[in-house]
Amino acid sequence: MTTQPKATQTRSEEIVRKHREYLWPAVTNYYREPLVADHASMQYLWDIEGNKYLDFFGGIVTIGVGHCNPKVTSKIKAQVDKLQHTSTLFPTEAIVALAEKLAQITPGRLQKSFFTNSGTEANEAAILLARMASSSYDVVALRHAYAGASTLTKGVTAQAAWRKSGVINVGVAHAVNPYCYRCPLHLKYPDCGVACASDVESLIQTATSGTIAAFIAEPIQGVAGFITPPPEYFKIVYRIVKNYGGLFISDEVQTGFGRTGKKWFGIEQWEVTPDIITCAKGMANGVPVGATITTAELADKFQGLTISTFGGNPVTSVAARAVIEVIEEENLRENTYVVGGYFRTKLEELKEKYPLIGDVRGMGMMQALELVRDRQTKEPAPAETAELMERARANGLLIGKGGLYGNVIRMAPPMNISKSDVDEGMRLLDKSLGEVPVR
Repeated sequence: MTTQPKATQTRSEEIVRKHREYLWPAVTNYYREPLVADHASMQYLWDIEGNKYLDFFGGIVTIGVGHCNPKVTSKIKAQVDKLQHTSTLFPTEAIVALAEKLAQITPGRLQKSFFTNSGTEANEAAILLARMASSSYDVVALRHAYAGASTLTKGVTAQAAWRKSGVINVGVAHAVNPYCYRCPLHLKYPDCGVACASDVESLIQTATSGTIAAFIAEPIQGVAGFITPPPEYFKIVYRIVKNYGGLFISDEVQTGFGRTGKKWFGIEQWEVTPDIITCAKGMANGVPVGATITTAELADKFQGLTISTFGGNPVTSVAARAVIEVIEEENLRENTYVVGGYFRTKLEELKEKYPLIGDVRGMGMMQALELVRDRQTKEPAPAETAELMERARANGLLIGKGGLYGNVIRMAPPMNISKSDVDEGMRLLDKSLGEVPVR
């Protein structure tokens, strides 16, 4: 009797095995065989086995100026050697420099910042401040929203998969969202008169105390699948919110820092100046940071004391300031607009070629494809979406997914890519789409 030699695990298999053994099962991974990332440079990422990928998702809309951009990492390294950490009990040159710069680039009179570690914390702080500044406790959010992973932000979130247990949504009500492709009111834009915006007023009148502390929304709903409102939407909502005493909170965790093109923040595309902006993700190109930015008058409304042990850490502050400098020096807001427009044109061409693509939407370097089995019925195609993810990975392209039905491909490449990068990405996506069997 012969004994078969034991198969040797690859490095990826060993890491995935330990990931399953030591991390919570809820920490999900992409792909049937998870990709173990090893190193990256600008628009490219390599796995631990040495395979190279063109990264068109950037750590969930986070790598805004390229992986390991030396203009950012060099300043991070210098700050680590100088002063790595103090809490907010001690002011530093780094935190002041970042706050001053944010005051310069944010719209209106937004001037004062509170720094945290994530978008979740930034949104928590915004809602807390709004309730302190108001006689009302009620907050209006939108269906399909994603606001974070804490108990409060899960309550603001409006997708079942992200709301499992532990949700505190007392005082939070959800209006219908401006999902034109799947209009919740079964209307057609522009003949609809943007009726979804008017639902915010109806909701306030029927599901709140009649006044509200705040309205919070992502300019483009990220996890929902880059749902992009029509041009009139936020102006109408803004007037309603003000009529009922509320503050307007713009959740810029995914849309901020030039991602939508030309403007610093997504809400500026809708010509609305919010009372509070929250941001994270692309703010520091992958370094954990969050910020809640508001006016001096509203900042004064915060009651009691507060502290953030890691918020405004010198290293993260330097990283965020360096990102802003790169965006300015390389004119990346304009590049995002121009190359993002070229990107959108190429996606529209793929839609003409593949009936699987039901909708193309987004703005700048934030584009999505909603996949359907039938364009007439708009039946979601989650299995095909998952298969496209697998095929794209096999062909060397990293993309993301989202949407309530798991049928939306999300793409957010670095804002400093070129048209040639778009051409290569679309070549790989075209090849991958051609390999997906349609049921």
